[in-house]
Amino acid sequence: MSRPAPTQVAAGVHRLGDHGVNFYLIEDPDGLVLIDAGLPAHLGQLRTLLADLGRSEADIHAVLLTHGHPDHTGLARPLQEAGTDLWIHAGDAAILRDGPRSAMKHAKPERSMLPYLLRRPAALALPLALARSGAFTARPVLGAREFDADRVLKEVPGAPRAVVLPGHTPGSAAYFFADRGLLFTGDALVTVDGFTKRTGPTLVSRCFTHDSGAALAALDRLDFLTADLVLPGHGEPFTEGVRAATRQAREFGIH
Repeated sequence: MSRPAPTQVAAGVHRLGDHGVNFYLIEDPDGLVLIDAGLPAHLGQLRTLLADLGRSEADIHAVLLTHGHPDHTGLARPLQEAGTDLWIHAGDAAILRDGPRSAMKHAKPERSMLPYLLRRPAALALPLALARSGAFTARPVLGAREFDADRVLKEVPGAPRAVVLPGHTPGSAAYFFADRGLLFTGDALVTVDGFTKRTGPTLVSRCFTHDSGAALAALDRLDFLTADLVLPGHGEPFTEGVRAATRQAREFGIH
């Protein structure tokens, strides 16, 4: 599933991960910032990129977690041990503390996976790939920095705004870098859904969403942000602006 190499998607912004999962490294004059923490299997890819930039894990000032699902938190523990601050909304902090398998307890999906697999058996490849990449064996993480409402993270290079978007999980959030026109949406808004194979701006299917009504309502909070580039947790970057993205997601709905 690995991409051959990270991709630069904007000036100083590098997309890492694989064909199923995205996370991002941002270069800022005040230091490096990681949006999400991928899977344990992505550590080598991250280290290679850092080496190419003449940097190391110790140069990553902060990891901003969009939510607590294990495909977004796999490198959180080793990065924390390297001295990086971790940030997460308080609603998902318990998943970090209790370990990746606790996501089913703290952010239980609305629907079973079974009906989706009966319609599309090939979708089973996604959870199997996550398991092979170590998603469910990462160690618990203590001591993350928490926020419980929208706030500008002045302690983080670039001073991004954390935007609370409950629905996909209770503590889902986006990160908005206003001066760069960048919006990192995690799984609150994606451009591919591995279970329905929908491409284009969409919400994640109900078998991976905690509260679909809240997830739809959360899109309204994004419409006030003037971002040119939407960078999701899954799928390709969206270059038509945030309002076009939320409009398309609403039109398709959640399945």
